[in-house]
Amino acid sequence: MCGIVGAVARRDIVPVLLEGLKRLEYRGYDSAGIAVLDHDASDGTTVLRRLRSTGRVAELCSLAAQQRLGAPLGIAHTRWATHGVPSERNAHPHVSDGIAVVHNGIIENHEAIREKLTLQGYQFVSDTDTEVIAHLVHASLKDGGGLFEATRIAASELRGAYAIAVVADRDPDRMIVARQGAPLLLGVGNREHFAASDVSALLQVTQNVIFLEDGDVAELRAEAYRIVDAAGAAVERKVHVSQLTAAAVELGPYRYFMQKEIFEQPGAVAATLEMVTNAQSVMPQLFGVEAEHVFGEVNSVLILACGTSFHAGMVARYWLEAMAGIPCSVEIASEYRYRESVPNPRALIVTISQSGETADTIAALNHAKSLGHKHYLTVCNAPESALIRASELRFLTRAGPEIGVASTKAFTTQLAALMLLAMVLARLRGRLSAERERELIVALRHLPAALSHVLQVEDAIKVWAAKFAERHHALFLGRGIHYPIAMEGALKLKEISYIHAEAYPAGELKHGPLALVDQYMPVVAIAPQDPLLEKLKSNLQEVRARGGELHVLADQGSHIEAADGLHVIRLTDHAGPLSPILHTLPLQLLAYHCALLRGTDVDKPRNLAKSVTVE
Repeated sequence: MCGIVGAVARRDIVPVLLEGLKRLEYRGYDSAGIAVLDHDASDGTTVLRRLRSTGRVAELCSLAAQQRLGAPLGIAHTRWATHGVPSERNAHPHVSDGIAVVHNGIIENHEAIREKLTLQGYQFVSDTDTEVIAHLVHASLKDGGGLFEATRIAASELRGAYAIAVVADRDPDRMIVARQGAPLLLGVGNREHFAASDVSALLQVTQNVIFLEDGDVAELRAEAYRIVDAAGAAVERKVHVSQLTAAAVELGPYRYFMQKEIFEQPGAVAATLEMVTNAQSVMPQLFGVEAEHVFGEVNSVLILACGTSFHAGMVARYWLEAMAGIPCSVEIASEYRYRESVPNPRALIVTISQSGETADTIAALNHAKSLGHKHYLTVCNAPESALIRASELRFLTRAGPEIGVASTKAFTTQLAALMLLAMVLARLRGRLSAERERELIVALRHLPAALSHVLQVEDAIKVWAAKFAERHHALFLGRGIHYPIAMEGALKLKEISYIHAEAYPAGELKHGPLALVDQYMPVVAIAPQDPLLEKLKSNLQEVRARGGELHVLADQGSHIEAADGLHVIRLTDHAGPLSPILHTLPLQLLAYHCALLRGTDVDKPRNLAKSVTVE
């Protein structure tokens, strides 16, 4: 979602801020802005200069160039609307008499604060919750003290999630930042310091980063920085050297990041499985030093996730119950904490998230803890994320940065990690023989090559996409463990091509959705050569009998032959329990090529954001 970049140095930092915003575009946004503290050459005073735009960051860059914007200190922001429509007046930074603020998150008590500040004479010019922060800091400054203390006092009044950066023309040598429930990190340079909501924004200037904790407030000057915790006590936070490189977040020869990330999946899955494919067995320590002890205590699994990660959890339920014989339930994280559930202290809580900063999933984990759950595992792609830090066990998927909003390689690497979890629990529970374990490891070792082979169906998928792109609706069908893959395929299509798509268990066709089938409703069916194939063939006949246009993804040897109104693409030999991972890729390619043909913004679909850091 919203992105923050800030910098203080002994040089012009405007290029740094604007490049940082470009690197945060993948998060999704509807407006952008920048505020800098510049010196007025005529009288030597400090002037706050602000530019905002409702277009892309490129438009903000043009404005900055036209006005020859340059300064040694400033903050910048990309906004994803929560309070107030996308407009210049609602774009960040927001100001209050020489004070500028950028903010990620949601201030839940903004209406009460706005009412109080209005009575004090403050006038509001936007519809946002953020503007109250600027006025709060200004009100605190009037009571005496410096910008650091004023920001700390203002932050203490805020309820909700926030990451903020503040600058003021009366205190031109420092930037103040604070966080609570929304990601924010510092960048440490040589006599210059930075702040950002995502490390990718700072790779251009430093790989040395500090991840702030909830409640932290930090002061950044060119020469130094200081941090205090929620109680106001000075603290030291560890400096990490990011392993992310600038090249990893660049397009290279690809047209879109989604395209790049689809084709990176064989390598991403290989990296995720590296510790297993070169071993003779799967070890609990893959999930942490305490994993064997924890796994020995749990008697069920509860998976909490949103969106694509929720679909990964649904696949994992089949693996965990079939292989490990352990009961598993999967909950949408955004719904879990709003119902009365029956806690089981011996359940293993598994949270799944690409960013590790998904607000709904973090809140669900905290709710599970409040109910008395004791054991937590996070599957995630971000090593320093909030979910990773909040869990006693963790598995990093090693997918590398995923820039496209529609998740691809994060999903398949999550599935690979969850297969390992099922294998480890099955082994510890005495349900995985040594021979079967070796067979599965061999299959995992072969998985990257199988994924590369599946990607070769792209030309055939393009033929399908040419017809799909003209349609307004589509149905996706799967049975058993492939039903969640059908759900993921439908989600991808609607996310980036804006074609309405729904997924159903194929056996549910006659219980309602069959009424939608006609020659204008393309139907995609996932048809692996598994025990449910014959059942699926009967469902496909139901579609054909109603004049529906079938598009079938089949395994080699599935004996489904192409015919009029029946289009078949064959992938590989049946991959057993790993089949869902292989069948995911053609569905990603279908969505991608439909989006290309329809001319949508593939990497930044409308109304969506990559990292959903607000509820």
